[in-house]
Amino acid sequence: MKASDLFVRCLEQEGVEYIFGVPGEENADIMMSLLDSSIEFVVCRHEQGAAFIADVYGRLTGKPGVCLGTLGPGATNLLTGVADANMDRAPLIALTGQGSTTRLHKESHQAMDVVSMFRPIVKWTTTIANADTIPEIIRKAFHLAQVEKPGAVHIELPEDIAKHRSLISPLVPASSVQPEPNAGEIAKAATLLRGAEFPVILAGNGVLRAQATDQLINLSESTGIPVANTFMGKGAIPASHPNCLFTVGLQARDVVALAIEEADIVLAVGYDLVEYHPKLWNRGRPKQVINIDTTAAEVDAHFAPEVDIPGDITAALEALAEEIGDQVLVKREQYLSYRQTMQQEFEQYAEDTGFPVKPQRILSDVRKALGPDDILLSDVGAHKMWIGRYYQCEGPNTCLISNGFCSMGFALPGAIGAKLSCPGRRVLAISGDGGFMMNVQDLETAVRLKLPMVILIWTDSQYGLIRWKQEAQFGKNSHIDFQNPDFVKLAEAFGAIGKRIQSADQLPGVLSEALEADDVVVIDCPVDYDENMKLSRRLGEIPTTTRLNWLKQTDLFSGCGSDSLEVISSFMEERSYLASELICEKGVDSSEVFLLVDGQAVVHASEDGQADRVSLEPGACFGEMAILADQPRSATVVAGKNGAQTLVLDGRVFREALLKQPTIGMELLKTLSKRLTQLVS
Repeated sequence: MKASDLFVRCLEQEGVEYIFGVPGEENADIMMSLLDSSIEFVVCRHEQGAAFIADVYGRLTGKPGVCLGTLGPGATNLLTGVADANMDRAPLIALTGQGSTTRLHKESHQAMDVVSMFRPIVKWTTTIANADTIPEIIRKAFHLAQVEKPGAVHIELPEDIAKHRSLISPLVPASSVQPEPNAGEIAKAATLLRGAEFPVILAGNGVLRAQATDQLINLSESTGIPVANTFMGKGAIPASHPNCLFTVGLQARDVVALAIEEADIVLAVGYDLVEYHPKLWNRGRPKQVINIDTTAAEVDAHFAPEVDIPGDITAALEALAEEIGDQVLVKREQYLSYRQTMQQEFEQYAEDTGFPVKPQRILSDVRKALGPDDILLSDVGAHKMWIGRYYQCEGPNTCLISNGFCSMGFALPGAIGAKLSCPGRRVLAISGDGGFMMNVQDLETAVRLKLPMVILIWTDSQYGLIRWKQEAQFGKNSHIDFQNPDFVKLAEAFGAIGKRIQSADQLPGVLSEALEADDVVVIDCPVDYDENMKLSRRLGEIPTTTRLNWLKQTDLFSGCGSDSLEVISSFMEERSYLASELICEKGVDSSEVFLLVDGQAVVHASEDGQADRVSLEPGACFGEMAILADQPRSATVVAGKNGAQTLVLDGRVFREALLKQPTIGMELLKTLSKRLTQLVS
């Protein structure tokens, strides 16, 4: 059998339905072998789009999506989509051609070391040097792509090897199972949870991959423990479930983040550090962590589980629920306010008639238009942040994103992969105008394949997320503007239907009509991204420049240089307090220094809390000496009648800052020496 025929037979044996790609000269033998194959080759307009299609196909089917490119530029074009699949744990096989092995040892046209290029972004990469090894290599590739944690694998087939002959047959696929959880560790986890005051479950993408949503919900219901999910964990528990705390993800003092901050134990289930770094929810006030995942926990200073339970997630959740029994560990009243606050936010601008349309209104209309099993794909941009916060899912795999790698251009080709994987479900892709134009060429692919889908473009003629980040850090923006083509005419030129939204109230009808169409529909919807910084300010995401100005005005940090202040600022945690809420208590050891940035704080120096009351205004700093050594507080401080927003620096975290910027220590020593001299004099 010709080697290229054997290669294709092995792919068939693995159950491959589609190959997405762009044919080239060096993989011509493979293309000829596909003529007699049951595998459908889907011609794409760019290799990156082909990789994104395969990425989403793999996520939704659990089977590796297969993409193909030629050598050189074809291979380099695959890289972004392949890296995205690998970081988001999607099973994918990338196939590339290569020049003849007789010319790879020297300078040659289009020749480069493709295997080494792929090595940092895949689980395994190899070249086929002998036709007889093809069955083993294909079997190993599919095994590695699917075994936990799944990801991308790359295979290179040189053009001369593809023409060789072989008498070897394809290998029979074999499945593997996850190990059962350790009973002793399950018992330890149950003991910790029974002794907790307020445990919270943080559900990640691994719950969806393990198809463990029913077991997760059962554990939550039997114990009362509320569930927050990562962006890629949306649908792990229905948004309508009373135990659902919705999605974490914004790097601010968001409502969900506050709930996790209050928790003394976090039960992480299928949680992946590439989704949402633990430093964002486990710094300053270290929590006990229980980790249930397919593999042992990653090593991280902010994620050191007391109990680590690698193995079958479904079995682990069942065993933990059985070990605890029907013992209610958390009363709903403990977290009801967090859930109610988010529900009120979802409704706040649901009927807003402003134009351009507010992000909240767009997502409210999208949620109403889509059914619980329909699929939304989010590109990367400012809209992704809004989708993470406001778009709620009733089931798993109904909201797909590029998260670990965060690549723009994901949504349009991803929608093709979603529709091919789930033809009976409606598919809507949301892109910014920047992300849409990065892979617009595969709009032709969707039209050619006659795939009914909707692409909703949020237009603002800017890189909106970059503007948001720049303004949050510097208070201004730079070099983010561009011009767009007429998206309606562009869609029509590709053979799709184009629509333009001209008022907020027009959107629901256009969405409904588009989702019922048998064609590709592109909707141009102007968006009001002035809401971005409003949300940041409301949630307490304080611009870096503002942080630095406040730090300069404090006695403790006034002697620090700009570089030192930037380092200190980066280690400070934003923390909000409700009216009359306790900030720190007299006589209690603490290592935190507080900088009041908004609202008011009241100091109670006396025991009865009435006399010697002192009001602190924004800019006030208290507890400075605590960062040098834990010591009892000399007074009780509570938030004022309108609450208080603070920046908090923990002494343990401060020591990390000293390691990063040693000059801080000398600068603080000089400041403290001056203060001591003044006191003595």
